[in-house]
Amino acid sequence: MSAVEKNWQTTRPSIRERSKFMFDKALFTDVKFVVPKADGESESKQVISAHKLVLSISSPVFEAMFYGQLAETGDSVELPDCEYDCLLELFRYMYSDEVNLSGSNVMGVLYLATKYMVPSLADKCNEYLQDYLDPSNVFTILPSAQKYEEKNLVDQCWKVIDKQIEEAVKSDGFATIERSLLETVVVRDTLTIEEIELFKAVDLWATKQCEKRGSTADGATKRRILGEEVIKGIRFPTMKQEDFATVVLDCEILRKKEIVSVIKHLTSASTIKVGIQETKRPGFFEDFQRCCRFGSVSTSNVSRYDSERRDAISFSLDKDIELRGVCLFGSENNTYRVDLEIENTMNSTRLLSKTGNFASKLIHSEKYSYHGFEVIFDTKIILAKNTMYWLCVVISGPDSLCGRDGVSSVICGDVTITFSRSHYRFFGNVNHSDVQVGQFSEFLIA
Repeated sequence: MSAVEKNWQTTRPSIRERSKFMFDKALFTDVKFVVPKADGESESKQVISAHKLVLSISSPVFEAMFYGQLAETGDSVELPDCEYDCLLELFRYMYSDEVNLSGSNVMGVLYLATKYMVPSLADKCNEYLQDYLDPSNVFTILPSAQKYEEKNLVDQCWKVIDKQIEEAVKSDGFATIERSLLETVVVRDTLTIEEIELFKAVDLWATKQCEKRGSTADGATKRRILGEEVIKGIRFPTMKQEDFATVVLDCEILRKKEIVSVIKHLTSASTIKVGIQETKRPGFFEDFQRCCRFGSVSTSNVSRYDSERRDAISFSLDKDIELRGVCLFGSENNTYRVDLEIENTMNSTRLLSKTGNFASKLIHSEKYSYHGFEVIFDTKIILAKNTMYWLCVVISGPDSLCGRDGVSSVICGDVTITFSRSHYRFFGNVNHSDVQVGQFSEFLIA
């Protein structure tokens, strides 16, 4: 212990100042923590001295460690799962309510704040990360935020990814993400990026994985590493013919049958079903509202689909709005072919026609979570108040969930949407979506 000034207590009027002084000078300590400290390329061990009482009044985990039924009896504790600098900041906060966060220590401090149940410090780490977050580090921060179940931080990460994905995929962090996270990224509708640029990033990720494993980076090996869901997530039919020919074909990731189907689609043979999503990613919308029209989701009553079955609903609004898209029910790990139309039934004007393949994902509505997919519109659709509209979809694919406990009027922000069963232009088989049950889980409006 270094020399300590005489009567130091009298010059520090607050308990915080005295506690901080005790920690800095290692006064009256009764426990030592032995932790690794990185020193260049080597690693050594270093000791931090502390007080059991101070740590225990800040953390229920330390309380159990030192005063519980299975309390530590020694005066030394080994902590191999943390770094010296991060533990030092945890203790600094416990003694003084102060913490020195940086890009190099914040994730380690967040880990310790979570492990030792110090929520106020975890909040400070999250605030720092949200300010520090940018495309260069988002793929480094996101996996830890998911691991520690920091929902607000996870949401912020996805916003950065959606809006600035082209920069984010060029970061060092993207090259090291797990394949499961890569798949989650690739299937997102809300990415703001040209498809060829996303493919280049995915191909580079696969190449680096081959290098890491000591494998030859040929097309077959990269495809095996990427997996089929990642390949299906890339929207090859939306690329320019020149990009597809000069970039994608040279990578030799696609099979011959897939190449033929995409080329036929790109050369205006649009009726050819490629088996890959054929619609462009609409990009990130930050300011839309989700209007859920059902009270619950049914897992027992399902909708069955084929090319002859239709679902439709009629609706009107009490205010002019922009309709950004709709959500449809699906089922887990399945893909659906959708042909969607919106018409003004008062003058028989078609406002929108959209066709594509959509992969079902887990969607969180304000009332429940369900497996479904978002159909985001490529063009601006303005709906006028006091006008009746008709929304119809033809869905091809596996059986899906469906909504129930629907109501005729839904208030979403400052607009009221009124639904009614549609008899407009019905022909062939129908799945009988109506006000109480059926499809069209959510409307996405500006």
